[in-house]
Amino acid sequence: MKLKVFLPTEIFLDIDVVKVVGEGPSGSFAILPRHVDIATALVPGIMAYFPSNNQEQLMAVNGGILVKQGENLSLATRMAVKGELGSLMSAVEKFISEVDEKERKARTAVARMEADLVRRFVEFGKNA
Repeated sequence: MKLKVFLPTEIFLDIDVVKVVGEGPSGSFAILPRHVDIATALVPGIMAYFPSNNQEQLMAVNGGILVKQGENLSLATRMAVKGELGSLMSAVEKFISEVDEKERKARTAVARMEADLVRRFVEFGKNA
């Protein structure tokens, strides 16, 4: 199989593999060459892939979408880092904290918009 990992600005990885192990919202999974074609979401975590020499390689991904179509596996993600397990765990923790911070900022922005909308309705009611 051909594994391609796409980042927003570049192709991060383009390699022949015999197996890929990842984690989706409902748990971990493995994809082998004769696996049925699928499209699945990935959660932030560590993904393993096995090149032709069958030696495990690891990368941390910040979630994404994985599509298997025929002999092609494509992963689109915002961030990916290759490396050893210890360094990848800190990368995953960083990915998760960045997602939490973005969610917090989004919730704050929505709360401000809701408060502004209520304030405008109150002002509209006074003027009517």
